[in-house]
Amino acid sequence: MGEISFPRIRVEGGPSERGLQYGSQAAARIKRSIEIYKAIFEHYAGWDWAKVVEHAQGFEPVFESYRNRFLLEMRGIAEGAGVTLGDILALNVRTEIMFAGVARSAAKECTAFVALPEVTKDGHTLMGQNWDWKPATSETLVILEAEPEKGPRFVTVVEAGMLAKVGFNSAGIGLTTNALISDQDKGVPAVPYHAVLRAILESETPSAALMAITYHRRSSSANYLIGHRDGEAINVETAPGDYSRVYPQFPDKGMLGHANHFASPRFELKDVGMWEGPGSMFRAHRMLKFLEKSGGEVTVETAQEILADHFNNPSSICSHTDPMLSPVEQYATITSVVMDLDTMEMWIAGGNPCQTPYQRLDYGSLLA
Repeated sequence: MGEISFPRIRVEGGPSERGLQYGSQAAARIKRSIEIYKAIFEHYAGWDWAKVVEHAQGFEPVFESYRNRFLLEMRGIAEGAGVTLGDILALNVRTEIMFAGVARSAAKECTAFVALPEVTKDGHTLMGQNWDWKPATSETLVILEAEPEKGPRFVTVVEAGMLAKVGFNSAGIGLTTNALISDQDKGVPAVPYHAVLRAILESETPSAALMAITYHRRSSSANYLIGHRDGEAINVETAPGDYSRVYPQFPDKGMLGHANHFASPRFELKDVGMWEGPGSMFRAHRMLKFLEKSGGEVTVETAQEILADHFNNPSSICSHTDPMLSPVEQYATITSVVMDLDTMEMWIAGGNPCQTPYQRLDYGSLLA
């Protein structure tokens, strides 16, 4: 096994305490993330950082009403890192800022899967994904290991300063995710994508995780693939709005693969992702094809092989930079994650899994 290139951040206590610990330990990476997003927003939206922060501050009342503890934690992160609350808000609503500036540029993130006990060799629930995003953001990744004073303990692989991304918790819930884009994504203040991710990882039950998605108006389209160690999973595509724009699907024959387009037959809006990222169709198809080919014998090693697939390169499951694009336009797999929800083990490759060995992290004690 190789060594991951980003740090593990351990935090505990109440929201403010955890935020302060998080910000202090990840300060350099948080400041680097701000630098990266300054360039990204300037390029795509023509917004300077002051305008970015101004837009992000419009989400502060949303955080306060959705999960006030998230706002307390972000204040702690800002204090610990020596930046402003506006800076941390901007990082946590980066998807919504992209949508507000130019919606079509916010997609192309991730190919995810779940394999339930009926199709895995050892009868465990396996989940995972490749996270595809701007290559420079690999310099900001951390593994956040949290022991809240209330609620489940959780682990998430995330950009420094942000609340959550892919991960799992002590209640047996696992989470992977994909960016989606509809014609209704405008970046209007409502519950942001990364706040929903965090709320799912704080959930005690799958029903509570689903409520975190459906009970409040959301600002952005996104896909949430939620698994449970008892051998169940649900995939939830969403568009901006309330519960009427939630499109749940259950795995077929114990498996499901998802990328960056809407797959639900109930989806009634325009799928911008189909236009901006046609490679998504092939990635989702290849993921499911490989899972089916495993014939009920899916293993962690199988999953790692699937995540290294290069069909349709560079827009493949294992995504590489395109030499035809300018540096700021590039996308690539910045990390690859596989999780066993029964044993609470996580395998992480810090970059393209075809080039970077996975490291196994055992969270059996933390998440028992």
